[in-house]
Amino acid sequence: MNKKDLGLLLLIVAVGIVVAAINPRFLLPINLANTSNLIGLFGILSIGQAFVIITGGIELSVGSLVALLGVLFVDLIATRGVPWPVALPLIIVLGGVIGLAHGWLIARLKLQPFVVTLCGLLIYRGVARFYTKDGTAGFAFGQNFPSLEFLTAGRFHGVPNSFIALIVIAAVMWVVLHRSVFGRYLYAIGKNEEAAKYSGIHTNRVVISAYVICGVLTALSAIYFAMYTRSISPASHGQFYELYAIAAAVLGGFSLRGGEGSLIGVVLGTVLLQELQNLVNLLGIPSSLNFAVMGGVILIGVMIDQQWGAYRAQRLVLEAAKQQG
Repeated sequence: MNKKDLGLLLLIVAVGIVVAAINPRFLLPINLANTSNLIGLFGILSIGQAFVIITGGIELSVGSLVALLGVLFVDLIATRGVPWPVALPLIIVLGGVIGLAHGWLIARLKLQPFVVTLCGLLIYRGVARFYTKDGTAGFAFGQNFPSLEFLTAGRFHGVPNSFIALIVIAAVMWVVLHRSVFGRYLYAIGKNEEAAKYSGIHTNRVVISAYVICGVLTALSAIYFAMYTRSISPASHGQFYELYAIAAAVLGGFSLRGGEGSLIGVVLGTVLLQELQNLVNLLGIPSSLNFAVMGGVILIGVMIDQQWGAYRAQRLVLEAAKQQG
């Protein structure tokens, strides 16, 4: 755990103490379980976003993808009778294919990530609304899938399974990002893509792989969200979820310029965001201010990142001057 992660952890503890002092309901088991469940749901989404951001890219379509893939998953198992062990991998593969398409457009055709994913945001939301005829996709009364519901919305000894899934995924992705050659390539591309290319790295493949990972994790998150809400309105489901993912990554130390970040930081960033959301709810602050809180968090995170980058650059200059002296 680096200094940034440690500082974020201390901030989470400090905010938790303040929230508990203001409203003791924060420490109730049911509130902690519900908050942990949301951390799991948004954490999986945020890890996928982080893999794209570290390359210097951005993925703005994840919220719309959560809506589209969630609608398709519910329709497959609830309306068309497809067994969920078949539907689940189909949706995950579809998420990976969409990520592959994004990566190909960005890496091969050299389109701007902002443009590609912004178009995706509009396209997938529109397709989801058209698919349901602007209706709501959901389960019929009494319709249930015990095994699937336990894996996605159930709890193991009181701990939400979505949170357990986040821990497992975070552990695997931590190894991929921090202990593998592929992870080093991601950092290198984020720092300087041209230099990485001249050093022999197949930059296009690595960038495309990052978007595929994001697509797969977004699809998995969409399934968890679908089983959590059990009813999906494509016009609003997943709206602005990309902001939560970007905010968590930025708070976790991922620079929007690319080449920096920690997987532990992403998880901690998600925890802090949900803690702040819980604070808003417990204090009775209007939910309409949620987005204002989110915007403020992203702004503060970017400002801290900017100042931290300037501070590190200044230190490097001073150290180089001392060595020369």
